[in-house]
Amino acid sequence: MPQTIGIPKETYAGEKRVATAPDIVEKLIKLGFSVTVESGAGEGASFFDEAFTNAGAKVVSGTDVWASSDIIFKVRAPDLSEVAKLKEGTTLISFIWPAQNPDLMTALAARKITVLAMDAVPRLLSRAQKMDALTSTASISGYRAVIEAANAFGRYFNGQITAAGKVLPAKVFVAGAGVAGLAAIGTSVALGAIVRANDTRAEVADQVKSMGAEFVKVEYEEEGSGGGGYAKVMSEGFQQAQREMYAKQAKDVDIIITTALIPGKPAPKLITAAMVASMKPGSVIVDMAGEQGGNCELTEPGKAVVKHGVTIIGYTDLPSRLAKQSSTMYATNLLRLTEELCKTKDGQIFVNMDDDAIRGFTVIKDGAVTWPAPPLKLPAPPAPKAVAAPVVVKEKSAFSKLVSALTMPIFAAALFALIGLYAPPAFIGHFTVFVLAVFVGYMVVWNVTPALHTPLMSVTNAISSIITIGALIQIAPQVAPGTARPDELIRWIAIVGIALTSINMFGGFAVTRRMLMMFRK
Repeated sequence: MPQTIGIPKETYAGEKRVATAPDIVEKLIKLGFSVTVESGAGEGASFFDEAFTNAGAKVVSGTDVWASSDIIFKVRAPDLSEVAKLKEGTTLISFIWPAQNPDLMTALAARKITVLAMDAVPRLLSRAQKMDALTSTASISGYRAVIEAANAFGRYFNGQITAAGKVLPAKVFVAGAGVAGLAAIGTSVALGAIVRANDTRAEVADQVKSMGAEFVKVEYEEEGSGGGGYAKVMSEGFQQAQREMYAKQAKDVDIIITTALIPGKPAPKLITAAMVASMKPGSVIVDMAGEQGGNCELTEPGKAVVKHGVTIIGYTDLPSRLAKQSSTMYATNLLRLTEELCKTKDGQIFVNMDDDAIRGFTVIKDGAVTWPAPPLKLPAPPAPKAVAAPVVVKEKSAFSKLVSALTMPIFAAALFALIGLYAPPAFIGHFTVFVLAVFVGYMVVWNVTPALHTPLMSVTNAISSIITIGALIQIAPQVAPGTARPDELIRWIAIVGIALTSINMFGGFAVTRRMLMMFRK
């Protein structure tokens, strides 16, 4: 008998997201499951009961969802009143945050259920990335943080020159270049701001630069990478150097967006009250770590306040402020997880504890706490290749170097001397013109600036131009009176040469234009 997936309405204050979407319901039904949705569960995300019904779900009361479901999909971790509604043997899939919620873990284990935490995804496994709800949520939060900053900021983000005067671009500093930070950087750059960013992990510097922002380095050498793609707690020396850098940036920029979080720990305090006081009036701070206490000392979680003339935004519901997009992406993550749990497509899930990806998600199995998961057994790096012994190159003597340096000039001088002594006078004149032509031609061809087309096209067009000029001279040469004009065969060869080189030149411009069109948006 197929299992039933239940979607209750989120009860957390201000939460508008829902754990599935109508188009995802259709795919869950194709996997063999039946789906029940609490009436009104998707209204905050603009997914109404009629859409769920048309997708094949049953819209029922909240009591019926909890009572009839074998699997519960949720966004927020359940509160204790919701835990009491779970029947024994149910599988709960939701954000749980087991390190921050020990009482919740105890209550869930007492119900003898299985719990898969969407915040415990093993991010080092590439095949788990399709189920990584943390990344989906963080990217939305980073985007929304910039939108909130733009709403509170009193100017354009991009610079403009208008009849009313010049508008300078806004300067944005992003503290932390993880998923949320990179999303904030991309959005700020797209809006035209001057963007700077910092992160304790040196490897993200190239990512920041690739997005058009400047990476601001802390003048203190220490590696900041932690486990699972997160940052680690840094030493006091590094933190002091980091605070000095932040203090300098606070005085210069207009907007600061902070994203620094370390799993299982309070948010580090990066922006002090003194830094806030040093910022320009009208500046904005968006503290994305507000739910864990905030990265700014003056942040009030869940609120936007003005202190020292600076607007400090500590909203804890940034993903919920884009509820439809957040719900759709989270529902897709849940669908991918369900596909891993139900590979037979018979409407029955199997929590395989031998699967590293599923084991990482599972924090409670049939009432037994299995969190934290054991470290992943990653494949050992390949053994380094044996380094061959360096080849010892015998140093040449000074005399050998002198002989090598003089050989070519002496040979060339001897050749020119022989030509001068034995060649006829007419040959000397032609030979001189030939040498000068080679030199001038080389300088002309290789010094063409590829401003209008690719370097290859610029060189071939330069050569074609020289050929065309030579052919034109053969067609209409300047001859002395009484001198025979060139043979008609030479004239027709010159005409054919002009035709072919013209095709090459115009074709070069046409190919270049098509190449440039490929890079236009």
